Amino acid sequence: MKVQITTVKMPDTGFLRLPEVLTFIPISKSTWWDGIQKGKFPKGIKLTAGVTAWKVEDIRKLIEEFSHQEAA
Repeated sequence: MKVQITTVKMPDTGFLRLPEVLTFIPISKSTWWDGIQKGKFPKGIKLTAGVTAWKVEDIRKLIEEFSHQEAA
């Protein structure tokens, strides 16, 4: 059986919606929202009443922080 691996590239700038964020940080939605409440993850920006997005730069910084924690 042949398995196709898809590599998702994060844009250089802009905003990411939660499903996109979770492709780079593989955790559950509830863990993500809990992390925001506890100050572990960046707060999103409300684009409309039902739409929240995160700056790409904030997500890159968070991933970098995770990398440093794993290396320690």
